[in-house]
Amino acid sequence: MTGAPVLQLRSVSKRFGAVQALTDVDLTVHAGEVLALVGDNGAGKSTLVKTIAGVHPVDEGTLTWHGEPVRLARPQDAAALGIATVYQDLALCDNLDVIANLFLGREKRRRGLLDEVAMEQHARRLLDTLAIRIPDVRTPVAALSGGQRQVVAIARALVGEPALVVLDEPTAALGVEQTAQVLDLVERLREQGLAVVLVSHNMADVRAVADTVAVLRLGRNNGVFPVAGTTQEQIVAAITGATDNAHARRARRTEHTEHTEEAEAV
Repeated sequence: MTGAPVLQLRSVSKRFGAVQALTDVDLTVHAGEVLALVGDNGAGKSTLVKTIAGVHPVDEGTLTWHGEPVRLARPQDAAALGIATVYQDLALCDNLDVIANLFLGREKRRRGLLDEVAMEQHARRLLDTLAIRIPDVRTPVAALSGGQRQVVAIARALVGEPALVVLDEPTAALGVEQTAQVLDLVERLREQGLAVVLVSHNMADVRAVADTVAVLRLGRNNGVFPVAGTTQEQIVAAITGATDNAHARRARRTEHTEHTEEAEAV
């Protein structure tokens, strides 16, 4: 990717008591890029996402936003910069309609009253721009499919016009058609020039939309791969540590060979 990164993390570490969750983690995200963040359970993905979202301030390391150092001590700090995070639980209000969910906490007002017309017009423009198909924006969220609920949650994150969107397992528990709908939306976010961090266990989804894959293993970086030119086996090997094990085996074989040659020379 060219140009200055939107977000850059350098040597970021985070500890919870005796547990070292992140150790010297680096991450770089550019505008117009989908960066997939992958790793096994306990790899530190959730902690890193919450660090970017301002939920967990870092203990060590630096964060830069468009090249300028920043400190994210609260979620409000991340939101003020232009970072929007959509968590796996979506946090939607089932009893409210689509419009009310989109503007929840950021309602438009006119003369002290809710401006329903302005919010509906804004909602329709936003959904049309993203090619999101919701038959009726006055439909309660409880009546929507899983895929529609997910795209509503993503659309809500875009109301504040962020520069970076973090999606935590957006296709988990979705069917094939619903997953395709969400992945199409991720591609449209990239086309609009947004930086996207996609957290996923699904390698098919990752390879379908990501430009770059960053692997975490045991709270540390374990490789950054361009999707083009990288096999799924290489990425899986980095996730499981097979690459590290292979290096260790080669090192042991080399050491054994050197010792054998020394013994024979004697």
